[in-house]
Amino acid sequence: MRSMASYLLLIFMVMFWIFRLVVAFTTSIGVDIGFVPMNMNMEIILLFVTLVAIGFVGKRMLVGSIIYLVSYGLYFGVDMYHIVMGIMGGTTTITDFSNATASFIGIVLPIAVFFNLLIDKNRTNHPVDKKTDWFYKNEQYDRKLDERSDQNQYRNY
Repeated sequence: MRSMASYLLLIFMVMFWIFRLVVAFTTSIGVDIGFVPMNMNMEIILLFVTLVAIGFVGKRMLVGSIIYLVSYGLYFGVDMYHIVMGIMGGTTTITDFSNATASFIGIVLPIAVFFNLLIDKNRTNHPVDKKTDWFYKNEQYDRKLDERSDQNQYRNY
């Protein structure tokens, strides 16, 4: 990871994972904090899938961002759809609005991570630096150095 945006997205992924962990824990012990998971079993599975995806994204593997995008898109996309339908029907509560905020972050964050990894993939694998490429990618210069080093053998008598 070379850019600050990559570091910030990874940190935000971890922070959102911790937030979802707190929401799942508080819901399981019966404390109301204003956020409610859609499905507790899927939330726990999603926490473990997200942990694996964070590791892959940290290693800059595109598979991790795809797993993260698909899992969060399916989970939070359905939640966002139900919330929007509730808003259109007029049957919303304050918990629905707080869940809409969390679902919006849960949809936007994986998209940002996916595009960041997709755009940065080629730069990380094939960095281009015009100041040094003439030296390191020039085989003729390497051959000249090899021939010259063979002729410069000094002996002490």
